[in-house]
Amino acid sequence: MLRARRCVWLSATLDLGAIFGADFRAHAPHIELVDAVTAAEDPASVDFALAWKPAADAFIPFPKLAFVSSIAAGVDNILACPSLPQGLPVLRVRDDDQARMMAGFAAWHVLWHHRGMGDYLAQQRDGVWQRKLRKQPAREVRILILGFGHMGRVAAGVLSGLGYDVRAVARRAPDPALVPDGVTVLAGPDALDRLLPQADMVINLLPLTEDTRGLLAADLFAKLPAGAVLIQLGRGEQLIEADLLAALDAGQLSAASLDVFQVEPLPADHPFWRDPRILITPHEASEPDAGALARHIAAVAERLDRGLPVETSVDRGAGY
Repeated sequence: MLRARRCVWLSATLDLGAIFGADFRAHAPHIELVDAVTAAEDPASVDFALAWKPAADAFIPFPKLAFVSSIAAGVDNILACPSLPQGLPVLRVRDDDQARMMAGFAAWHVLWHHRGMGDYLAQQRDGVWQRKLRKQPAREVRILILGFGHMGRVAAGVLSGLGYDVRAVARRAPDPALVPDGVTVLAGPDALDRLLPQADMVINLLPLTEDTRGLLAADLFAKLPAGAVLIQLGRGEQLIEADLLAALDAGQLSAASLDVFQVEPLPADHPFWRDPRILITPHEASEPDAGALARHIAAVAERLDRGLPVETSVDRGAGY
């Protein structure tokens, strides 16, 4: 019999109770998901927190939490919260379905650019039938994935399975058993500079840290072959938007797919909207399965009760 628990949800932008409440009741009925106002009436009864973009003072009423979990793989918005207690374990969610969703989204964009699907849409609009008789095989398209965490590994495996020449850059050398067949991974301080000149398309799946903030900038674009493509699925703060437009204008980049932005929603007057070289989606690449999130929280609580380590704990120094 699992003991009853209370989990407070903390978010300044989303009603996590409305989004996840039914799934907690279905998949973790011993965990009561409550809002901060209700939880503050008896803070000692609150065991842990579920958070996404919490308010600056969100953690102040709850000094005895066992852990706080993000609702997804990203934790930068939690780590940036001023009231986050030192030493409080911060957890990310590792959801296989979400990783496959991200991988499928990345693969769709690779195919879009590789096969020139935008040209076919224009032809349909204009009533033109024109085939491309010399198609470049996937094995000749060099894909570079920035980030080789769970999502990066799954994306690399999917793209390699489609026949693409896939490379990835990682902060640390991965366990060889985790590297999909046909994928090359380089790690270390010079790995990125070594791989950029060999990349026809770059897929960014990096977490937001001080090292990755502003990474997608003129210096990086200049190291790519002329006409390369950027697929930006990481965090909006990683892209210097003016540098992207300059690289497109100079022909250093030929196109970009952007799912995340410095300001969201993207302002209606932003130049990206009107640029035919840029494909925009509204932060839609992937999302966690609500049932999987509830089961994850329940499993973490049980492991902590038993004194076992939690694999999804975040290294605060690294930022992920």
